[in-house]
Amino acid sequence: MILPIVAYGDPVLKKTAEEIDSDYPGLDKLIQDMYETMYSSKGVGLAAPQIGKSIRLFVIDASPFEDEYPELRDWKRTFINPRILEEDGEEWNFNEGCLSIPGIREDVERKPELILEYEDENFELHEEKFEGIIARVIQHEYDHLEGVLFTDRLSPLKKRLLKGKLNDISKGIVDVNYKMKFPKR
Repeated sequence: MILPIVAYGDPVLKKTAEEIDSDYPGLDKLIQDMYETMYSSKGVGLAAPQIGKSIRLFVIDASPFEDEYPELRDWKRTFINPRILEEDGEEWNFNEGCLSIPGIREDVERKPELILEYEDENFELHEEKFEGIIARVIQHEYDHLEGVLFTDRLSPLKKRLLKGKLNDISKGIVDVNYKMKFPKR
């Protein structure tokens, strides 16, 4: 089932998400719905807060980057209760966007390497190092679980310049071709 994406301004996007366990009701269906929602909105990642659930879960399918990064062909993962253990390297800029903030893309600095501890959909524990573009996608989705949006990482000037557009998004004054839920509508 395709779920509506929660728009900028909804309080769920600013909360720190809660850990879950294997008894979480309807988890398999939720994960399936998250992938379906992400694909229908042409996203690369989707965090549970973006569909209104303040839980520590995100999904990624990085295959849209495979033309530029062939190693990401068929790169699809589910991350439950992730924790960034370490971030390393010299920060680099990359133009990011977000399904919850349609129509806005900005350069964001992030470190190029991270070590992540997480559970997969079978609640098997993993500790893994990620680098480059996939590290960036993970960091972006992880931020959602911490109540941080990519716009929070912009300079104060850039934030002021975007304030009107962000306010319009929260009111539903935005052209978007996927289901959304707007907080001020």
